[in-house]
Amino acid sequence: MGCGEKSPKSFHSHGGDGKKQQEFRGVPKGCMAIKVGQGEEKQRFVVPVMYLNHPLFMQLLKEAEEEYGFDQKGTITIPCHVEEFRNVQGLIDRHKSLHHHHGCFGF
Repeated sequence: MGCGEKSPKSFHSHGGDGKKQQEFRGVPKGCMAIKVGQGEEKQRFVVPVMYLNHPLFMQLLKEAEEEYGFDQKGTITIPCHVEEFRNVQGLIDRHKSLHHHHGCFGF
């Protein structure tokens, strides 16, 4: 997978010309950072934006919406156990590689 889990802090905000500029670091192009976990268990992952179209990831986003609403500030937090997310991530990656080898685009 081109996007690894856990990377340095990716979002920095600094002033310039009177406006705040936002800069993403440590997140490769085509990827996004998310937090996974509940309470103190939260862990940062960097995942491909293609995950957004996968039904399993959509279900996790729906759970996040039910838990936190649409008002999350900063990084999206997925409220499931880290191990559960790793299982879902493995399923998505296997599904993606199966379709990639057959020349399909997308899921």
